[in-house]
Amino acid sequence: MDLKPLRPELDVSRLPTESFGHQDLMWWGTLGFMVVEGTTLAVCIAAYVYLRQNFDSWPPLRTPRPDLLVPTINAALMLLSLVPAWFTDRAAKSLHKRGSLIGLVVLSLFIVTFVVLRWFEFGALNTRWDTNAYGSIAWITLGAHATLLAVEAGEVIGLTAALLRPKLPARVAGDVADVAFYWYFIVLVWLPIYAIVFLLPWVRR
Repeated sequence: MDLKPLRPELDVSRLPTESFGHQDLMWWGTLGFMVVEGTTLAVCIAAYVYLRQNFDSWPPLRTPRPDLLVPTINAALMLLSLVPAWFTDRAAKSLHKRGSLIGLVVLSLFIVTFVVLRWFEFGALNTRWDTNAYGSIAWITLGAHATLLAVEAGEVIGLTAALLRPKLPARVAGDVADVAFYWYFIVLVWLPIYAIVFLLPWVRR
């Protein structure tokens, strides 16, 4: 039985071994996750604003306003962290392993700090989650964003550990760039939440 020689239908030898942005499948997965989480946070904010309209006083009477010190420090640090996130993104897209590693180490320190400060932010609300509707929606909103911090902490620390290995596949550069992409999201989405949950209760109606 004679067998015909196989002829390649498509030559992909010249394609790059790594890709970034919309050319990377993982980028689309990250974007989809951001859409889902962004929708969840938008629902939380909408519920917060809706509940506020049902009360003459916000927070309700005999409920203290939230403290601003820790939340403001955390918000400022989040904005500051955009600088190393951008640096890490550029290093990854330049396939610069050392720069990517340095950036991830710095981001690891930032994300651990965010998680610790988030713990104290719950206390800064000055109300329990089961005290009233105000306490419930404030805790739920902070908790929803806290899950994003937890996910990013696991990913950043995990990638930092991975980059310490001597040999890595080229696709890891795309993973590092996706971390920076998601980092922009969790920081920028927090700013309106910070304003609504911590600053809005101080605005007199």
